[in-house]
Amino acid sequence: MKPATNNNKRHNCRMTISSVAWDQEQLFIRQITRSKLDPIPNPNPLPPWVTAARAADSKKAIDIRILDLREVSSFADFFVICTGSNPRQIQAITEEIGEQLAERGEHPVSVEGFQNADWVLADYGDYLIHVFSAKARAYYDLERLWKHAKEISIPA
Repeated sequence: MKPATNNNKRHNCRMTISSVAWDQEQLFIRQITRSKLDPIPNPNPLPPWVTAARAADSKKAIDIRILDLREVSSFADFFVICTGSNPRQIQAITEEIGEQLAERGEHPVSVEGFQNADWVLADYGDYLIHVFSAKARAYYDLERLWKHAKEISIPA
């Protein structure tokens, strides 16, 4: 037989489980969790990688390419590859892409290389954004590595 439990257990934030504040906090947590998991309706009919390419273009990125990797890779469907002329422009391109995708409800899983700004990689799950310096782009030459991927033109 179980001993009787006390319904006024203490939580580590000094609220009792039966208190109104505790109930409000739990409701708030559930709402936030639900809103993060529920898809946000997207009024934009264009794919997000097109939005990313246009955002890069708005910050004067050079040589913007979209590669369709669905036939040649299982870890990502698309690459958006572009070049900035200096570290500050590379950061500005990356920030603009992030802001425009966030407006669509798209958020990166991770972003690497932002501080160094030689090669910024933003992972959005199904697609990856690569913002290179000219030197890093020539060195890594992703277009050569993924030469079997189809290149997609950016719609006007």
